[in-house]
Amino acid sequence: MTQSLQKLLRQTGLWRASSIDHDYKSVRSTGFRALDDELPGGGWPADGVTELLHDQYGIGEFRLLLPVLTQLSQELARWLLLVKPPYIPYPPALTQAGVDLAKVIISQPKTTSDYLWVLEKALASQSCSVVLCWPEDIHEKQIRRLQVAGKEGGCWGIMFRPEKVADQPSPAELRIRLRPGDSRQDNSQLIARILKRKGGWESTDLSIEFDDQLLRPTPDFSETHVEQPGCSPIFSQNKGDQQHTYSYEYQ
Repeated sequence: MTQSLQKLLRQTGLWRASSIDHDYKSVRSTGFRALDDELPGGGWPADGVTELLHDQYGIGEFRLLLPVLTQLSQELARWLLLVKPPYIPYPPALTQAGVDLAKVIISQPKTTSDYLWVLEKALASQSCSVVLCWPEDIHEKQIRRLQVAGKEGGCWGIMFRPEKVADQPSPAELRIRLRPGDSRQDNSQLIARILKRKGGWESTDLSIEFDDQLLRPTPDFSETHVEQPGCSPIFSQNKGDQQHTYSYEYQ
């Protein structure tokens, strides 16, 4: 194999069917056996772009990442960067989960060009372990640039996107669709389906069971929600005199 082809494979994340899982790096376990068993390398990827597709906030999409985010914040001297999250992270809940808040940075770029610039530079900087983003509109070529940047910087990029983009092509190495489980009364279940992965076809529905005992349904964001004693939200959003919260963790 020529050096130019080897460089292309390394920088873009292209892979050969004859080399499934060859030199595949994973950060560590997701914390959920059902998901680990289906992921190449047995865990979340260490770099490149992963897409989590869902149509509703607060169904467990962030709780799914908490085990690995906690480990990354505690074990690596790198930043956890959140780029323009739709809801404000709630420090007490993150601390309760074990996330080192000293490693967390939130960026709020005001324009689309600034947004993409922050993502690309952060992924390639070698100073972040993970970059989480919620792009409203992003094109295939832009995702490809971020995929390359993540490979160069050894950084994992996570995109939260609507489920409707599942039919659109994407350079992301891993795409997972997330839907709420049947346990809506306590939010203890999430249904995940891997739509794209290295070395495998689309998976069946995977039941992800949470053991943190969230004993209340997801609030309706159109109404004001009053925080209950003994609970803390992972995210909150202030709008005037109203505060909207979701993903409660019992203290």
